Amino acid sequence: MKKIFLLLAAAALLTATGCEDLNQAPLSSGSVPTFYKSADDFNQGLNAAYNSLRAWPDRTLTMSETRSDNIYGVSAQGIRVWEPINNFSLGVVANEFPADTWSADYLAIYRANILLDQLDQNGTVLTDATRKSFDAQARFLRAFFYFDLVRYFGRVPLVDKPLEPQEVAKIGRTPVADVYSLIISDLQTAAAALPASYAATDVGRATAGAAKSLLALVYMTRSGPTYGIQGPGLGTNDYATALNLLNEVINGGQYQLITAAGTSPNAYANVFSYTNENNREVVFDVQYISGGVGLGASYPSILVTNNYFTSIGVGTTFGTGDELRPASNSLLNSYGTGDLRKAVNFQVGYTAGTAVETRAAFKKYINGTLRGTTRTDWPINFIVLRFADVLLLKAECLLRTGDQAGALAIVNQIRRRAYGLPITTPSTAADLTSLTLDQLLEERRREFAGEGIRWHDLVRSGRAVDVMNAWVTADDASNRIRKPLTSNDVLYPVPQQELAASSYAYEQNPGYN
Repeated sequence: MKKIFLLLAAAALLTATGCEDLNQAPLSSGSVPTFYKSADDFNQGLNAAYNSLRAWPDRTLTMSETRSDNIYGVSAQGIRVWEPINNFSLGVVANEFPADTWSADYLAIYRANILLDQLDQNGTVLTDATRKSFDAQARFLRAFFYFDLVRYFGRVPLVDKPLEPQEVAKIGRTPVADVYSLIISDLQTAAAALPASYAATDVGRATAGAAKSLLALVYMTRSGPTYGIQGPGLGTNDYATALNLLNEVINGGQYQLITAAGTSPNAYANVFSYTNENNREVVFDVQYISGGVGLGASYPSILVTNNYFTSIGVGTTFGTGDELRPASNSLLNSYGTGDLRKAVNFQVGYTAGTAVETRAAFKKYINGTLRGTTRTDWPINFIVLRFADVLLLKAECLLRTGDQAGALAIVNQIRRRAYGLPITTPSTAADLTSLTLDQLLEERRREFAGEGIRWHDLVRSGRAVDVMNAWVTADDASNRIRKPLTSNDVLYPVPQQELAASSYAYEQNPGYN
């Protein structure tokens, strides 16, 4: 099956990627108005916007997963660049991960804004159907990256037209409510115009189901508590609206839980199988392909070590891994006896020659046989949204609107699959008999371990400060994490480089001055 192959950018403006034709030359010169002259030009511009997703999984596994109680990643071998994320150091203001997130998200927004502007000015070269499709996809991507920004930083500059970086720096931080308004408007437009699915040559593009699912999550995040700071929650109580959207996705019949093991050890593992990509559970993902030509993924390697590669028969010639960011004890201990997800997600202890590692590595995305040529060339897509998430988000909305029985029925379906059981048959081994929000969040934690979701779940649920402080007390035996955490730690700081670029016109988030 052919994919959208996401190529590296060839300047800060645009890159060309072909959905199908990998031989198209990249754009490297020429002004924007003179470039957009044909349908192919617009397609290249749209693919440049999709290309911005390429490094997003690497960032989210650090900014969200490593930030959360899923990983105890403080180093025993000197400071690592991701450690300030994990230990809540105030020095994170100068850390490269928040800085890269800010700049990469705005580059993606810039590309989407250019395309939208040119569709207005020169879109007559396209058929009406194609123009509407490109417009909807660009709006989906713009909303996606603004949502990324608002969840991490709260107030951010709101730019909805093409501006140069120096012009953006002059714009102040916009109230979170206004940023959400643009996100919601863009996703509503996208959901109404995007198709339910694509032909095989265009798999990987945003669909109506992806737009509705993301919009539901936006509403649920906006509904979260304010923590006394400016974002990401506004306490708007949009759960009924989110529930309607999730029901539309579910009732549309486009997606389903994977319940067959295929060639994998179990059905849960089959969701992430290298031979089962773009399966019915995938709502939206980032597409990769290996081959040593810069199209593979690097995210599978960032949570494992050289020794782990050696332990599975892949020597150091394959390339180095990072220092281990092990799964936390509380995460490992949360899996019940018989829960098959634990063995899929983690390797608990391994031996590489004379080296013995007792901690747990995230192995969810590693396949030593079907790997690419190097540790940055994995041929496995990163699933951003999947149907299990849609179902569990619905369960949360039901629970918050008073339907515990409905929420419990959904959670038990997810748990039955996790235990290798038929999802529609009650089970005393797998089923819960009652459900609280904390139990639901723990189920999400087990289901989505290693998928970059946990920190966002804690923040939007209002549990971030309490859960993290309790976890630090229990798991931080070496006393390396700053404590106690406060509501100020819910948001990342505005990166130091952005403060400087704005001539310090941006107000820093509380607690980082």
